[in-house]
Order: sequence, then structure tokens, then C-alpha cells
Amino acid sequence: METELSFSAADLAQTRFAVSPMWEVVTSFRLLREPVDPPLHRRWASQVRPRVVRAGLDRGLLARLVPGGGFLADFLNPTPTGPFPTLDGELDAIRRTPPDLIARDLGKLGRIASGAAAAGAAGAGDDLGDGPGNDLAGEPGIDLERLCDEITTYWELALAPYWARIRGLLEADVFHRARQVAEHGSARVLGELHETVRWDDGTLRLVRRACGITRDQAGSGLLLVPSAFAWPKVLTRSVAPDPPQLAYPARGIGNLWEPRTTTTATDAVAGVLGRSRALLLAELDTPASTTHLAAAFGLSAAAVSQHLTALKNAGLVTAHRSGRSVLYARTAVADALLCPKELV
Repeated sequence: METELSFSAADLAQTRFAVSPMWEVVTSFRLLREPVDPPLHRRWASQVRPRVVRAGLDRGLLARLVPGGGFLADFLNPTPTGPFPTLDGELDAIRRTPPDLIARDLGKLGRIASGAAAAGAAGAGDDLGDGPGNDLAGEPGIDLERLCDEITTYWELALAPYWARIRGLLEADVFHRARQVAEHGSARVLGELHETVRWDDGTLRLVRRACGITRDQAGSGLLLVPSAFAWPKVLTRSVAPDPPQLAYPARGIGNLWEPRTTTTATDAVAGVLGRSRALLLAELDTPASTTHLAAAFGLSAAAVSQHLTALKNAGLVTAHRSGRSVLYARTAVADALLCPKELV
């Protein structure tokens, strides 16, 4: 099946890119609902899935709004106002969602769930719940504050510790394609986004799509959103009067979770920070707790905590609450020190 999105000169002029935290929330949460972890994200999923289940997010509002496949609630992906919106900014936009859009999305999710149940598919299930549930059908609204609290919790558990790495990948994709637009024009970039996306004589064609984006359902222009977790598909959003959105797999995903730290770089950093702190930074190629780091290096928890506090004050690590423990992660500044080579 193929859908088409026509373009005028004005639409091309209004085509832009954005890195959206909420697109990463919904696509990564959806990925965790798969019964088998995709190879590209297995390292991340194996760390994150237990945290998400322990937090009960498999049974909350987010789980109802993000089924394992098919339609995603459109109001979860408000149109970014700039190229690099913050999660808080997008959550504020979600809180301002018109009630009629929420009711439309809930009704559609309910109808899809009812159809799946009638076909005998509703009992398939997965580690993060059994799908949207037809209890959403006929609901006039949803507790947006509770939903935003769940999204914030999910962010802290699943994405914030890794955000420096993810954002670096997404920004690199945007900058690469912006250069391509400057050198070759928008048409060429649109034709190279994904194997299922084709540009042909003023029309963007999406092949093998059960649903798509049309000018009748959305506003002018086009918003292109690179995603670390949309792979291997492209996802769309069409809500008038907003511009249509197309979330596509970012370049370099295959290297996203590969270890990055080099021995040479660690040795160089040790000359400035000291050996223990440099080794701790290198170990934080994967976010870890004080207890894990203490066991890995044979240090006391107090000593590790002291080092981490110093590194945090220097802007080299961040701390993220995960249940009763705290996960520490490298910042983009630390990555630049320890990972001198670009991966995308």
C-alpha cells in the first residue's frame, strides 16, 4: 500500500527538522513492548526493561496509549516549536491538548483494541502489558497530570541516563541532512530518508503503509524527526492545523550502544583528573550505580560517592533516581573527552 503527501513550493520552504524527546519516549516505550529485543537495542533494553517493570509503568496510562504496534496516540507528540525542544516544554504542550483530540485518540485506540479482541489477538501480551485495552473506548478524557508524571518517571529510568549519547546521534543526523539540503536541496534529502520513502515530482510517497499523511489531515510544511528507536520503520502524525510529522530512523543507529571509550583517551584524562576518576568515567560508558562501581573497582562506596560528586560538580556526570538507587551517567562533555572519534 502507498500513501502520498503533495508539496507546493511553500510546503518545501516550511520543511524543517527537530529532535523531539517525546518521539523518543513513545518509540522506545513501544520497543520495550516487543516480546524479543531488537538486536540494535538489546544492550539498552536489557538494562531498562527491569526498571520500567519495577516502577509499574507496564500497567499505567502510558502503556494504554502506546500499544505494541499500530496507532500511537497523536497528542503524545505535539509539534515542536523549535529544533531542540526540551521534555518539559513538550509536556507543557501535552497538558494543553484540546479535549477533542484526546477523545479522538482514545476512541481510536479503543476501537483498535476491540477489533484485536474480536480477532482473537488481544491475549497475546508481552512483558509490558497486553496492549491499549478497550477500557479507553468512550472515555471523554484522561488525567494529563498523571500521564505527564508517568512520562517523567519513564524518562528518568529509560532515557535520561543515556540522553547525551542519544541526543548526539540525533543532532548529528540533523546537521548532516541540513548540509545536504544546503548542497543538494530538500528534494534529494526527502528521497534519502528511508527505503520506504520516495520523492517523486513534488510528491512524497510512503510505500507499504497502512496509514499515512495527507494535506487534508494536516497543515502546510513538513516536520522531519530523526529517532533512535523508530527503526526499522517510519512513523507519522497528521493533526490539522499542525504540519505533518515524519519520524524516521537516524543515521548511525548501529553504533549507538557500542562501547566508545578508548584506552588512549582514558590515560590522557587520567593525567588531569586522576586515575580513579578517569576509570570511573570510562566505566560509565553504561550508566551505573555507586554500588556497581564500588564492586567493579574494589573501592568503598564512600570513596566512589566522593569521586562521583566531584565529577558531577565538574559537569562530567549526571545523577538519575532509579527506585532506591541512583544511576550515574556521563555527560556529553565527558564523552567528548573519552570518545574523540565521531560514530555517525
